[in-house]
Amino acid sequence: MNWIFLIFAFLIGISNAVQSGVNTELRESINNPILAGMTSFFVGLMVLSIAFACFNQNPIPSIADLKQVSWTRFLGGVLGAFYVITVIFIVRNIGPSNMMCLIIAGQMVTVMTIDHFGLQGFAVHHITLPRILGAILLVSGVYLILKN
Repeated sequence: MNWIFLIFAFLIGISNAVQSGVNTELRESINNPILAGMTSFFVGLMVLSIAFACFNQNPIPSIADLKQVSWTRFLGGVLGAFYVITVIFIVRNIGPSNMMCLIIAGQMVTVMTIDHFGLQGFAVHHITLPRILGAILLVSGVYLILKN
């Protein structure tokens, strides 16, 4: 496995944790949680637009091409909005450590299911005893952090 991908995965974890606090501070600054979420997405759209303008080498799909894409393939935006707005609402109530532990636990259960059944076009990686033990350790860690 290429080490650069591992580093970027780690950096994603850092950015998700920092994003929670930044978006919550934005909410408190403008006193509007939904507008804070919209602002976060707008800034992200601007960054992606600049990256697209600078680095895109692929043809832009036509409207006809986009109409052929299943509506379910556009749910990433809905899920991203759900993540951002929910974090803005809950992080001050349960704390960033508790929130991130529960997010990671939810992600592990979901990705193990996706892997096991090969959902969303991913290769099948069956749930094995070591994976189950890893999940139990993770959930145990979540419990210990939440109990504090």
